Parts: sequence; structure tokens; C-alpha cells
Amino acid sequence: MNPTIISLELKRLARDYVGLFFIAVLPAFMYVVFGAAQTFAQEDIGRGNVALYIMISMAVYGAVTATVSVGGSSAVERMQGWGRQLGLTPLRDASYVGAKALVAMIVACIPIGLIYAIGSATGAKGDAWVWLATAGITLFGACLFALYGLVFGLAFTSESAVGAASGSLVIFAFLGNIFIPLSGVMLTIAKFTPLYGIVSLARYPLTEGYSVDMDGNLSHEALWVPLVNVGVWTLILALLTVYLVRRGRDRQ
Repeated sequence: MNPTIISLELKRLARDYVGLFFIAVLPAFMYVVFGAAQTFAQEDIGRGNVALYIMISMAVYGAVTATVSVGGSSAVERMQGWGRQLGLTPLRDASYVGAKALVAMIVACIPIGLIYAIGSATGAKGDAWVWLATAGITLFGACLFALYGLVFGLAFTSESAVGAASGSLVIFAFLGNIFIPLSGVMLTIAKFTPLYGIVSLARYPLTEGYSVDMDGNLSHEALWVPLVNVGVWTLILALLTVYLVRRGRDRQ
């Protein structure tokens, strides 16, 4: 780990007020509007209440947006020549990757911490271990999603790549059962989208796999379903990243 690189990265991100708004403030605002402010927020669900359920969902969205932006910007930096500049320094590739990974984890903690703090102050309730478990799963899943940002950054190699990656997350959030409870064909489709597995795993300590769809039907999902989703999408994104890195080297 190189403390200088980590410090510079964090300072650069701290100056990006627009990025911080979409990473932390927007998901927190969405939790307040669609969770804490609703009359059904105090209804019981699993080991907590509905407010906690929505809070977890918004934390997942914010944390994933954070790591995708870090991963995308890292790829763009490398493809636009920053990698060659670093090659003139004693910094090793492993140190660079490690520093970026740590930065991604720190940035992902911002929306998680903010949304969980607001949730605690606005009536989100659940067992203490549920809060800790859901926060840990959210952070771990979001870090895996940095690969998503890398794919976009390596594929487009422009500043718009980060915006495209973050923008596409909104679509996948809807399709992934994050913003609204899906049912029927849409729920079946959701299980094949990249965000479904992460948010389902994050909610699992609270719901134990039970959910209510838009029609009010109660259903249960085995733990292996979101685990397979996360595993498959991690493999897909990792393979795409390796392919795009090799393609970039061939062009050089």
C-alpha cells in the first residue's frame, strides 16, 4: 500500500462534489422519501421492519455506485496514459491495485455509513447482528462490483465511461428488485441481472429469504440463488476485464 497514492485519491474524490452527491446524498434521500417517510415503514418484516429493508436496499445502491465510479475512473486513467507515468516511479502494479481497492472500500463506506446513520435516527429497527451483517455483505458485494466499472472504463476509455457505468446501474437497480418489489415475469428476469444477487444477499439476514411481491404474495428463496447470481456475474465481469486489458495491450 502506498499512503501517498491513497491520500491523493481520497483528496481528489473529496473534491468531486457531484460524484459524492450521487454516491451518498441521493441514495440517502431516496431512503428518506421511499422508506422513513412512508406510513408502512414501521411494519414488521423478518428480524426488523420495512424501514430497515429499504435502508439496506438504498445502501447497496449507493455503495455499488461508489465502487463502480472508482473502478471506471481507474481504468480510464490507465488507458489514457497514467499507467505509463506510474511506470516511471518505483510504484508496483500490485501496490497500485491494492491502493485502488482500499480507496474503493473507503468510498463505499460513505453511503453505507450515512444511510445507516439516517436509518437509525428515523426508525429503522432490527437485531444488532442484522445491522452488522447487512453492512458487511453490502460492502463486500460492492467491492466485487468495481469490476463493472473497470469493464466500462476499459471498453470506452473516456470520461463518459464512468457516467455510462453509473447510469446503467439505475436500470439494473430497477430490474434487480432494488427500488420496487417485482413479481411474475419481471421477477424471473431480475434473477439474471447483476444487482439482484448482491441486494438479495444483503437483505438475507433480515428477511431469511422471504419477500412480498407487488401482488402481496409471500415467497421464499433459497440462499443458493443469490450466491450463484453473484458468483456468475463476478466471473463474467472478471473475464471481460481480462479480455479488455489484453485487447488494450495488443493495440499498443
